[in-house]
Amino acid sequence: MKSIYSVGQINTYIRNMFAQDYLLHQVAVRGEVSNCKYHSSGHIYFTLKDTSGTLSCVMFAGRRRGLSFTMREGDQVIVTGAVDVYERDGRYQLYADRIIRDGVGLLNERYEALKRSLEERGMFDEQYKQPIPRFIRTLGVVTAPTGAAVRDIINIASRRNPYVEIILYPAQVQGDGAAESIVRGIRALEQIGVDTMIIGRGGGSIEDLWAFNEEIVAQAVFDCTVPIISAVGHETDTVISDYVADRRAPTPSAAAELAVYEMRQLDEQLAAGLASLRQSMASRIAQERMRTASMERALQSLSPSSRVRERRMRAMQLQELYELRMREKLSLLRHRLERTAGLLEAQSPVARMAAGYGYLTDGDGKQIRSVLQVQAGDCIGIRIRDGKIRAQVTDTGVDRL
Repeated sequence: MKSIYSVGQINTYIRNMFAQDYLLHQVAVRGEVSNCKYHSSGHIYFTLKDTSGTLSCVMFAGRRRGLSFTMREGDQVIVTGAVDVYERDGRYQLYADRIIRDGVGLLNERYEALKRSLEERGMFDEQYKQPIPRFIRTLGVVTAPTGAAVRDIINIASRRNPYVEIILYPAQVQGDGAAESIVRGIRALEQIGVDTMIIGRGGGSIEDLWAFNEEIVAQAVFDCTVPIISAVGHETDTVISDYVADRRAPTPSAAAELAVYEMRQLDEQLAAGLASLRQSMASRIAQERMRTASMERALQSLSPSSRVRERRMRAMQLQELYELRMREKLSLLRHRLERTAGLLEAQSPVARMAAGYGYLTDGDGKQIRSVLQVQAGDCIGIRIRDGKIRAQVTDTGVDRL
């Protein structure tokens, strides 16, 4: 009798067969998502199907970093992982490590990979960005020779400054060889020596814009010594050249506005600046005139003639003051003299003589103040108001008070 096996033994045997097949260890499968369920545990269960069959799949929560979008029913994806048997249920399934969108998903993967690589190499760093000149004479444009993009750039640049020379390099911006054509355009305009360069095109799908996501274009933009503005697609479109370029513009029209300064605005600024300059000059001149007048007055006050006049005025003031003081002093002395004269007049012998008194002198002319100074027979002189009298003493006597 043949050997009889348990269900578990058969499932284990099949699992070992899967384990020994190295092809199934890492396989990529393309298909449409069906029965997609996000479990509360974080695991994702879904089915891949195509016209020929279905395949059960699971992505464990720990592998979710390998999924960069939210899967939905009907998504076309490529799932990379290992095929193995779940022994308990006795069925095989694909254990997913990575899930990307099919078609566009592959381009997105390439885009993100190149972006990470260039960023790690420092090609996006601000320190390498060149400033866009404010005033330019020549504008280089790398884009398709026909289409809305080149018309918008030419129209806006010419309107803003009709004196700017626009040099167009007619590049291929889509399809095979587009990246190489863009690189040639960058190098050709750099060789000519334009002041600023615009590279770009109008909007489109990611496939249409892909030439600006190529590494050779990014490297050419990074190496270019002329400031480059990247203007690819619409405002929501972002390509690798946007990150490497010195400036990104959301549209080709915006790039023209960034590259070319508007002459009308410059004229207005110049007029405003001229008016401000004139006002400042007038104010400064007025200040300097006031300062000059002040210095002139100060110089006049410090000049020799002014100082002589000042000293002369001071001398005149002092002279008037001294004369006033002298008159006051003379008046005071005159008053004192009058008082003294009055007192003297009251004590004057002449005044007494006028009142009937006389002034007696001895023979030597000395004043006689006492009877003891004379004797009988002495000659004396008597001075009265209107003359002198010579007399002889006949007798003397002393009054007893």
